[in-house]
Amino acid sequence: MQNFINSFKNLFANFRGDLFGGITAGIIALPLALAFGVASGVGAAAGLYGAIFVGLFASVFGGTRPQISGPTGPITVVVAAIVASNPGNFKLIFATILLAGLFQIILGISKVGSLIRYVPYPVISGFMSGIGVIIIILQINPLLGLDVQGTPINTIMSLGEVFNSFNLQSLILGVATLIIVFYTPCKIRQVIPPSLIALVSVTIASVLLGFNVKTIGEIPVGLPDFQFPLISVEDFVKIVPLAITVAILGAVDSLLTSLVSDSLTKETHNSNKELVGQGIGNMFSALFGGIAGAGATMRTVVNIKTGGKTPLSGIIHAAFLIILLLGAAPLASNIPMAVLAGILIKVGFDIIDYKFLKIINHAPRRDLAVMILVFALTVFDDLIFAVGAGIVLSCLLFASRVAKKFKITIDDYKQTANTESEEHIEELSKYKIRMVNIDGEFFFGSSSRVLTRVDDLLGTQYLIINCGSIPEMDISAVFALEDIIVRMKDKGINVFLVLSGVEIAKKLLRLGVVKLIGRDNLFYEKCQAVEKARELISGKFYLEDSDKKEVTV
Repeated sequence: MQNFINSFKNLFANFRGDLFGGITAGIIALPLALAFGVASGVGAAAGLYGAIFVGLFASVFGGTRPQISGPTGPITVVVAAIVASNPGNFKLIFATILLAGLFQIILGISKVGSLIRYVPYPVISGFMSGIGVIIIILQINPLLGLDVQGTPINTIMSLGEVFNSFNLQSLILGVATLIIVFYTPCKIRQVIPPSLIALVSVTIASVLLGFNVKTIGEIPVGLPDFQFPLISVEDFVKIVPLAITVAILGAVDSLLTSLVSDSLTKETHNSNKELVGQGIGNMFSALFGGIAGAGATMRTVVNIKTGGKTPLSGIIHAAFLIILLLGAAPLASNIPMAVLAGILIKVGFDIIDYKFLKIINHAPRRDLAVMILVFALTVFDDLIFAVGAGIVLSCLLFASRVAKKFKITIDDYKQTANTESEEHIEELSKYKIRMVNIDGEFFFGSSSRVLTRVDDLLGTQYLIINCGSIPEMDISAVFALEDIIVRMKDKGINVFLVLSGVEIAKKLLRLGVVKLIGRDNLFYEKCQAVEKARELISGKFYLEDSDKKEVTV
């Protein structure tokens, strides 16, 4: 009970800052929510519902204290693609969002959230820039008073027809909106969001001038009804990959925003808890007819800079939108589509990663290749495939770089000749004792290089594989090592193995590698292995058992 009281007190510890931050974020969220709802193909009301429910529950249950959540550009692009492939089937669309929320909760419980820090920056850069370009391209038609084309490619292919049939009045409103959102002076911008100025002023101008343009239509007054989207088993199987796409994209989008929040507040977010909060928010949004959402970077930054520090700011943001929904919904029906298109085009330009573009001429070729690949696949193919392909390519390029630093050297050992008999032993042992020194990361990317050197060991009687500088091996390295041992034994070569410590020896023992050579041929110092080989060649007994470490599991 005391913990609950303390949590309640902490929630209101920064009430004034959270109040201003939440209201300001709500003002910014209003035009964006309407615009994203329309762009998704589900409707302006769905965008507003998504901002309310995702924003509310992600703040209550999430792991980033001042984060503001709601519909975002990347999520909207994915939802729009789902709507385009399933026109009019809203049950299936909301079932996809519901399942995506469930997947996000599972990701959070499974503690996958912390892995976001390992996504390479070129992948993020290419993805975000691709999303920005998609939004810009898809808003060309609405800006000209025409229907949205399903994909960027379709939009580009139809540009010739578009410029012969556009609505001049829509173009005038769209251009006016673009001028406002791009060129509003900083002093005014700091007080009132340019998107809100454009939404109100250009809409009023359109009504007063009697322009005949497409508008967003009627938004129902009041809160939406609860509806569970029941679908068939066939449809469920169909939406699973779509839901995974939405879930992963929303997770990446949210956690990137969490990182931005951390940089501003000097706090540390809880990635897995944030995914759970986002999942709960998306599930409730789907149940009440809202589109999916995620952590919204711009709204979060504004919230923090205007005083928001706790989850209360996100709750106030949602409450503010609810009040607007209850009182001002009828007025929104007159908002021209061209105005929302102009606002979204500005959003698209803001999403593009100019930080990477500024240094593109000096960026490493590998990183540039990854960025271009992800960008192209994002714009012209599939969002999640683009991210997956970028991560795979980044991993392969990284493995290649690490493998190039991997070194293999082969040393020949001889007896020290002091007597005639020892000179004879030296001659017998010449090139009979060889040591393969493995330095660097011994993993799947470098294990093949070890195998290619096996033919260099012909004529060897005792082979010492020196892995003393390798602290860890993955399964590819273990199997490569096993393959070397088997090949050498087939050629009649005795194999000794030098390891860096007992832990890695236990691992190799469990995997059966040590059994191939025997525990007596396992060492922790290379000089011991060399000495034993020399003693065996000269016919002497090597070491007492007490002088050698024993591997036990």
